[in-house]
Amino acid sequence: MPDDLSARAQRARSAPSDHLQSLIHEPDEETLLALLENPHIEEPHISQMLERLDLSANVLTAIAEKGKWTASEGVRLRLARHPRTPRRFAMALLRQLYLFDLVRLSLLPSTPAEIRRVAEELMITRIPQIPIGQKLTLARRGPARVVGALLAEGHAQAIKLALANAFLTESQILKVLAKPGVPERVVAAIAQHPRWSVRYNVRVALVRHQHTPIPVILAFLPNLTLRDLKDLATLEGLSPHVRRYIQKELSRRPGAK
Repeated sequence: MPDDLSARAQRARSAPSDHLQSLIHEPDEETLLALLENPHIEEPHISQMLERLDLSANVLTAIAEKGKWTASEGVRLRLARHPRTPRRFAMALLRQLYLFDLVRLSLLPSTPAEIRRVAEELMITRIPQIPIGQKLTLARRGPARVVGALLAEGHAQAIKLALANAFLTESQILKVLAKPGVPERVVAAIAQHPRWSVRYNVRVALVRHQHTPIPVILAFLPNLTLRDLKDLATLEGLSPHVRRYIQKELSRRPGAK
C-alpha cells in the first residue's frame, strides 16, 4: 500500500493538464499534496479543490502558504471560509478580502462561527469609510450585526433599506435603540415601521426612548403589561410628560395600586 500511494503521488506530481480534473478528487492527502506541486495546476483547479469539505489541514496549509494561489481573491475567500483551514491563515486571509466577499462569507451556513464573527467586525469597522453606494448595498444585503451598525449610523437613505433587510433581527433593533446618541430619525423610522413597531419588546424600548414621538408612545401604552408599565414609571431619566402618561395609563388599570 505505501508503494502504491507513492506511485499515485508521483503520477499526480507529473500528470498532464488534461488529467488534473480527476486527480483533485483523490481521497488521500499525499496525492493531493503532490498534485499541488504539479506545474500544470492552475487557479481553477485549486478553487475546485477548495470546495471539498474533507480536505485536511495539511493540504489547506500548503495552498495557503503559496502566494501564487492566495493572490487570487477566489482562493482567499474559499480558504477563509473552509472549516478546516488553520485559524492563523483564515484570520490573515479575512483581512485581505473585499467588502462584499466578506458579506458572502458571513452569510454562508458552512462558515465557522468565529470566522463569521470576525468578518462581521471587519465590515463594521469599514462602515465609516465606505462610499454611500456601498453602504446602501450593504444595508440591503448585509448580515444582521452589520445592518444594525449601518442603521445606528443613521444615514437617511440607508435606514429604509436596513429596516427591510431580511437578516435583521429584533435583537439588533433593540441594540440600536439602546445605543447612546442614535439619531432621532432612526428612532422615528423604527417606531413607524410595520415590521418592527408591532414587536412587543421593541414597543417597550421605544416608550423608554427620548426620541420616540409622543403620539407613538400614547398608542403603545394601552398594549403594555401592567408590570412593564410599573417598571417604566420608575425609570430614571424618563421625561416628566412621558411619566405622566404612564401614570395615567396605570390609573386606568385594575389592580395597578
